[in-house]
Amino acid sequence: MDVVIGIDVGTGSARAGVFTLDGHKLGAGTTPTRTWQPQADYMQQSSADIWRAVCDSVAIAMPMARDMAGEALDVRGIGFDATCSLVVVGPDGKSLSIDADGAHGQDVILWMDHRAMDEAAEINAGHHDVLRYVGGMISPEMETPKLLWLKRHLPDVFARATLFLDLPDYLTWRATGASSRSRCSTVCKWTYLAHEQRWDDTYFRAIGLGVLADEGYRRIGTDIKPLGERVGRGLDARAAGELGLPAGTPVAVSAIDAHAGGIGVMGGVTGDEPPAFDRRLALIGGTSSCHMAVSPLPRFVSGVWGPYRDAMLPGMWLNEAGQSATGSLIDFIITTHPATPALRQQAEKEGRTIYQVLNDLLAASGGDGVAGALTKDLHVMPDFHGNRSPHADPTLRGMICGLGLHATAHDLALLYLATLQALAYGTRDIVAVLNRQGYAIDTIIATGGGTKNPVFIREHANATGCRILLPEEPDSVLLGSAVLGAVAAGAYLSIRAAMAAMTRIRAEIRPCASSADFHDRKFRVFSQMYADQVHYRQIMNK
Repeated sequence: MDVVIGIDVGTGSARAGVFTLDGHKLGAGTTPTRTWQPQADYMQQSSADIWRAVCDSVAIAMPMARDMAGEALDVRGIGFDATCSLVVVGPDGKSLSIDADGAHGQDVILWMDHRAMDEAAEINAGHHDVLRYVGGMISPEMETPKLLWLKRHLPDVFARATLFLDLPDYLTWRATGASSRSRCSTVCKWTYLAHEQRWDDTYFRAIGLGVLADEGYRRIGTDIKPLGERVGRGLDARAAGELGLPAGTPVAVSAIDAHAGGIGVMGGVTGDEPPAFDRRLALIGGTSSCHMAVSPLPRFVSGVWGPYRDAMLPGMWLNEAGQSATGSLIDFIITTHPATPALRQQAEKEGRTIYQVLNDLLAASGGDGVAGALTKDLHVMPDFHGNRSPHADPTLRGMICGLGLHATAHDLALLYLATLQALAYGTRDIVAVLNRQGYAIDTIIATGGGTKNPVFIREHANATGCRILLPEEPDSVLLGSAVLGAVAAGAYLSIRAAMAAMTRIRAEIRPCASSADFHDRKFRVFSQMYADQVHYRQIMNK
């Protein structure tokens, strides 16, 4: 049986999925990865640990897939995606530590690391023309602020590095030995101008990274390929042995994890009509969330990354919004509450998750309806890790209004619901700014961890007023990478053709009309909380 493999490296694990050429998953494996946090806002990983987890996940997935298929498998191609973390490679392919104290093996600055806040602020103060293509503001999650931090704080590491790689490109380099880069990562996170097929010399010299321009950008990419193409000559002998796959197996140009998720869902249809992309938003939820919209025209949206040419679908411009903390925020709210230990014990005893227990508590309180009586006086601003969109302010912080002098399981359930609603209002905020710039979004295609939670989905539908489509394949990020692997293998002539053949919709959730007024009022409070925080800062900074 012909199959393709999708490999996804997220914040806390590596996953592998084996798919048929019509998009059915036969087997999957997951292996955790390690993250170090030596100090506040510093988050580091190990490329060796990540690659080990990739190989272990493939080793889990392949036997499962063979058993499911009941016959031998011919792996036609492989697609990789990963978080937009920075990997530093030294001479002879050895890792270089990015740890301030030189901790061995920690050569990856995680995407959510905020050590480069000062560098990002300095870059933004220059109002460089290239910033128009990142929503007007560079984020400390992007790579040029991190490179500038390295140059200033670890100059020896910066000088000795032979390659600076986005993690998706590290994976294809590790698999093939070819140092080509993906337009997806270089355009979205490195300021490469794909529509002009060039780096901006003026920008790099102005921000203090002129050495990269002087050396012809050899360390950050001179061979930059669009999605859908192959990398090098396929798996090299070393990687093939480690993965247990044939040498020469085609490897696709890589994608950022959220963008792979967009590919895995955007082509799904509920009828015979082709997808109207201007009306669709892909919501890829996990530790953070990404919101992806594509257009045939470039749309400049303040506080929203992009427009990025060819970053997800060839020939289309991508706008990428997002929330810096979604799954991580929900977990934080739950784990820090005094009622959690008892609820966890109950959940374990009943063989359920704590989310299911909380959802049942809400249903028993009437939370399966309009929910107005439950969170009318409890409001959350969810920017605990800063705001990615539409305010593009990593210094923003979370706020909770309406706490009482009690902390029961019922109180936790209400705070949990208010947090889910706050995240949904964040999505509503993003939809509003996109629609003001020419989109007509009324449909959200959602995938990722949070979308397995029916309350999360219900609140997003009710809060945004959009219908929610759920894909048949819940691991849509893995499927998106498999789509790229299928195109690289020549099984399909284009990404759009592969999307049409490999993605399907399983469910549609429509908003409850009777809840619209309640959510309109809650959204006004949500917007006012942002304005209030800005006002508080103005008072304190006088």
